[in-house]
Amino acid sequence: MSFDTAWLHTLAGRPELLAPQEMARADAASPGLGVPGPVLMANAGRAVARAVQARFRPCRTLVLCGPGNNGGDGYVAARLLAEQGWPIAVAALAPPRAGSDAAWAAAQWHGPAARFVPAEAARAGLVIDAVFGAGLARDVDGLVADTLRASQRVVAVDVPSGLDGATGAVRGFAPQAALTVTFFRLKPGHLLLPGRERCGAIVLADIGMPVAALDQVRPRTFANLPELWPLPRLDPEAHKYARGHVTVLGSAAMTGAARLAADAARRAGAGMVTIAARGGGDVYRAGSPGLLVNEAPLAELLQDPRRHVWVCGPGLGADTARSALPVLIAAQRTVVADADAFSAFAGDPDAFRGAAVLTPHAGEFARVFGPAGDRLAAARVAASRTGAVVLLKGADTIVAAPDGRAAINASAPPWLATAGAGDVLAGIIAGLLGQGMPAWEAAAAGAWLHGRAAVLAGPGMVAEDLIPALTGAFAATMNPPKFATPGLSSARRNGVPE
Repeated sequence: MSFDTAWLHTLAGRPELLAPQEMARADAASPGLGVPGPVLMANAGRAVARAVQARFRPCRTLVLCGPGNNGGDGYVAARLLAEQGWPIAVAALAPPRAGSDAAWAAAQWHGPAARFVPAEAARAGLVIDAVFGAGLARDVDGLVADTLRASQRVVAVDVPSGLDGATGAVRGFAPQAALTVTFFRLKPGHLLLPGRERCGAIVLADIGMPVAALDQVRPRTFANLPELWPLPRLDPEAHKYARGHVTVLGSAAMTGAARLAADAARRAGAGMVTIAARGGGDVYRAGSPGLLVNEAPLAELLQDPRRHVWVCGPGLGADTARSALPVLIAAQRTVVADADAFSAFAGDPDAFRGAAVLTPHAGEFARVFGPAGDRLAAARVAASRTGAVVLLKGADTIVAAPDGRAAINASAPPWLATAGAGDVLAGIIAGLLGQGMPAWEAAAAGAWLHGRAAVLAGPGMVAEDLIPALTGAFAATMNPPKFATPGLSSARRNGVPE
């Protein structure tokens, strides 16, 4: 999937992400809500056919159909494309189970049948992959893998076969799709890497499934969108203390990290921001004129109850973080723990109990909690164990709450991977916490704004460029672009070959 923030806005009103088992429960609930399975399958196949027609010219097309509902969607798409004059054949891996919705769809296909072999796929100008859906229970290998591997250009139904819809992992082999058409709600695997890249452009189609089906699922995973976390609204009578006082611990060595976090907290709306300098205060005083600097002992600073939100870790050094973090937690302050805090407490996740938000990257996370194979599950476990919101950084940043909620962020462009960007993120989150946002909402909003600022700063940006770009990120978040209908933006549409 090429990076496209405009596409994310088309998910507005549909932020829920359904794991394959959850999607199965929604499917099962649909007939009782007045929409039977064959209607959903007919609508799904129609959505695939329309997406193909909108993006590709007619060419020799092979539909690879599995025996389940994914294959049923493929049979419907094949029939509808054939009716529009497309030269199309179906290759079935195995026949559908008798009496199933897929058998109903297969019975309506009266066109050419092809062998399910690599040579047939190689001859086709377009292959529609309707073999396995997101709930695949085994690795894709052998004939299926070889046939998909031979395909020149692939449109995937639901997910590319071999992609785990829950984790985004590739099981055995999964083809690189030019386009993926999925239904009702995205799966986590559509946004988690490497799945996000394997899907190519994504169309989320409405197939008539009742929204009330979500009541049977009660989703706890979401695409990170602004509708999940309304930003703080300023009271006309608010003053600087009402907007929160954020304190950032700063060392005498790596002063840039604390300065970035502090400037980001100010730009994110904190009324006052202080750097609690552990030596080297003059370096900090030479920075932004609106930034306060204080070299008083930590115990003295904690006597002021207005200093409620603290950032502990950026450029601080492991020794100082090791002594400061327990004191801040014991004082019941709202703590954002980042960077050196994770080196200070490697292998000791319980040390973070009482912190508000943890913001590790993958290496830091592994240092404290162990390797994260399934990033979504690992972030949830870490949040549950520590009682803190865990923001696991990466191109597919995950924000997990102790109560099981999780958001997957896709607003960050690849050029955000630069030194100091994480310090800015910690500061944004602290600034939002200072204004009274709950921890999960503040972390999710911080991840979104961080990514949006990077988009506005543009390729070639450095961490310092994120600070002024936050003004535009806030404005864009409060006034998102409007789209008439769900689907792909023109930029994404033009990126799909015809």
